[in-house]
Amino acid sequence: MISVGMNETWQRALRLIAALSGVAAITYIAHDILAINATTSGFAYLLFVLVIASAWGFFEAAAASVVATLALNFFFLPPVGTFTVADPQNWVALFSFLASSLIASRLSAVAKKQTLDALERQQDIERLYTFSRSILLISGPEPFPKLLAQRLAEIFLLDAVVLYDRRADQFYRAGPSEFDGMEEQLKEAALQGTAFQDASRNRIITAVRLGSEPIASLVLQGGVMPDSVLQGIANLVAIGLERARAQDLAHQVEAAQQTERLRTTLIDAMAHEFKTPLTSIRAATTSLLSDPQQPESSKTELLKIAGEEAEHLKELIDNALELARLDEAHIDTQTEVSDLGQTVREVIASMRATIDGRPLTIDCEPRTPMILFDRRLTKLAIKQVIDNALKYSPPETPVEIRVKPGEKAAVLEVTDHGKGISPQEQPRIFQRFYRSPGVQKQIPGSGLGLSIAHRVVQAHGGDLTVTSEPGTTTFRLTLPAGKGEKK
Repeated sequence: MISVGMNETWQRALRLIAALSGVAAITYIAHDILAINATTSGFAYLLFVLVIASAWGFFEAAAASVVATLALNFFFLPPVGTFTVADPQNWVALFSFLASSLIASRLSAVAKKQTLDALERQQDIERLYTFSRSILLISGPEPFPKLLAQRLAEIFLLDAVVLYDRRADQFYRAGPSEFDGMEEQLKEAALQGTAFQDASRNRIITAVRLGSEPIASLVLQGGVMPDSVLQGIANLVAIGLERARAQDLAHQVEAAQQTERLRTTLIDAMAHEFKTPLTSIRAATTSLLSDPQQPESSKTELLKIAGEEAEHLKELIDNALELARLDEAHIDTQTEVSDLGQTVREVIASMRATIDGRPLTIDCEPRTPMILFDRRLTKLAIKQVIDNALKYSPPETPVEIRVKPGEKAAVLEVTDHGKGISPQEQPRIFQRFYRSPGVQKQIPGSGLGLSIAHRVVQAHGGDLTVTSEPGTTTFRLTLPAGKGEKK
């Protein structure tokens, strides 16, 4: 602050010297070189004073006016060479010149100040507008209040900004000259709605209100701004914090809705899937109860059917529980060295009721490596991919399954001959609950199968991709060969 004041003093002194030097130069040219009369010289002095007033301000112009009046009297009004004025009319002219120059200087200085004030107000308005727009566009991995403080420091060219969010009880700092301390003053401002000013450090503390309630507080360092701009900043910060809070609540509501939708979908899917094995079990037990005297071979066959369908029912329940567990953010895998081809055969065997005579081919290349994967989760993922191929292709067309080695991986490809998936939809089919508008009302489904398969494969460090054109769609499931690889 001291250095800034000294610089201003030196600048004013230099401007004053330049103004007086200008009066001296005009006097020399008018008196010694051009030898012009007093009237013309007066106009030259007056013009110079107006230029000084518009360029530097009233103080320099007033000094130049007084010196110019004295020079006009001494060099141009008789008796020349003295400060005596012989003709009373010259007194009137002399004072008229002085008054005119001072008034003109003052008006010019006021006009200049008003212009500068208008430019500053325009700049403040532009910065507030830029800040308001940035609030709508803020996004990033860091917390919203932190990004808000950064934008505020950047737009208003502040040395440091500290934002205290009372609801989160967190301090967010930004700016090239971050500082510690003032936590207690910030908390008091956020609780009581008070304001502080530290002129020695060029700091301002203000409360951020939402309506009449203080919700946060701000420290701004390194900028001089009127109260209206400061209040505008505080209002925009309040709007930004409330917007971020509303977005967080919306995300929580959306997550709750998705969880509820998942729960409802699982219940519907379980009810639908359970009907087939329950019907078979009931038919077998009813046949046994209705005819106890039937041959042993027939009884054995019926009991075998009931047992197999009970095992199928147990598997469905396990899968349903697994689907619910996959709603969590993290998936734990229990890996073991396994044969992907054998796992695929087991999945197909468990889906014989779903396949129901559909043409299905399976090709397992002998060089496919034994790899590490979670058999239970991987079977669930494979089942979802195969079920998707069966569901979205005509019953008379084949589904082709191929297991082959990849680059340090085992690869499963499932190809169907349905109508295909458009390029626009291919990036979306692995999203939870997404179903193509063209099949939503024609083919039953939940929009979860491919999403589940994709998450399971990613949990293994692999990938699930799709390539499709009309008449052919291939899902490619890649599982990396881990440390337990055997060939």
